[in-house]
Amino acid sequence: MNKTSDSVQAALSLLTQLIAIPSISRDEALAADLLQQRMTEWGLSPQREGNNVWAVAPDYDEARPTILLNAHIDTVKPVATWTRDPFTPQWEGDRLYGLGSNDCGGGLVSLLQVFRLLREQSRSFNLVYLASCEEEVSGQNGIVRALPLLPHIDVAIVGEPTGMQPAVAEKGLMVIDGYAHGVSGHAARNEGVNAIYEALDDLVWLRDYRFPKESPLLGPTKMTVTVIEAGTQHNVIPDSLHFIIDVRANELYQNEELFDFLSSHMKKCELKARSFRLHSSSISMDHSLIKKCIDMGLQPFGSPTLSDQALMSFPSFKLGPGQSSRSHSADEYICRSEITDAIEKYMALLSE
Repeated sequence: MNKTSDSVQAALSLLTQLIAIPSISRDEALAADLLQQRMTEWGLSPQREGNNVWAVAPDYDEARPTILLNAHIDTVKPVATWTRDPFTPQWEGDRLYGLGSNDCGGGLVSLLQVFRLLREQSRSFNLVYLASCEEEVSGQNGIVRALPLLPHIDVAIVGEPTGMQPAVAEKGLMVIDGYAHGVSGHAARNEGVNAIYEALDDLVWLRDYRFPKESPLLGPTKMTVTVIEAGTQHNVIPDSLHFIIDVRANELYQNEELFDFLSSHMKKCELKARSFRLHSSSISMDHSLIKKCIDMGLQPFGSPTLSDQALMSFPSFKLGPGQSSRSHSADEYICRSEITDAIEKYMALLSE
């Protein structure tokens, strides 16, 4: 067997073990234990902070640029429509079924094997591998806890499922709570101030407004009112209303800018952002890695889904095996052929 075949087998063996270990966000300790154990057995000298596990190639030189290979170990909770046990890895032909196989176990194990191969080769760059936790919830104990402990990073490859096409931009996320206030009263009499009616004009404006700056890669910034809560019973005028806005920003807007703009256009409602930290991210099409992707025949695109890229202060892009459409869905799977293709493409991309 050649090195690629050996690496594919090692990747799939590890992935089947990871699928069998529930690693839902904030409960990834056993999966992190397994990764740390395997990396130790392979002589990678792993380090750990919480449930984040990483390794630095031994020839680190601060005078050289550093590439981070990153993927996450946590999964979402399995949806109710699974037709098989999500924690029992099952092979059917080329497909390996199991929760987290596609999002993003395939990228996690492929990048780890690429790190193993490249750390033994002469390179003009430093290499760091990071398996991070809490990605699905953008948790405070996830990548933001690990990044300050890593060497300076110049660029990251994030192993999210992209069909091994480079996602050079992704939309950000901001969740906003909106509040309208009224005065309670009896519905049978002309009493009180109806908080639902107080909010109507603002809700209609939120429905109809379109942000003018559209991105060639990500399209328009979108906002959607996704939750409304008001009232206690049919004969009581509601004195309060709460709604939630889901905002997906392209790279042409900052979350703080969008929040200030929306707040200024509310006639009766008060807005409060839960966080500003999940910004849109992008990498220049002139970056050498993106140019090499194009030379390899890969097609850059913009991704509507959020990842840990939003928490990275350095250039990054997503490139990984599997398809985003399989993520968070029942009967999730990854293909052996996709793992093989990923390892080959990563090696070609990072070769001198």
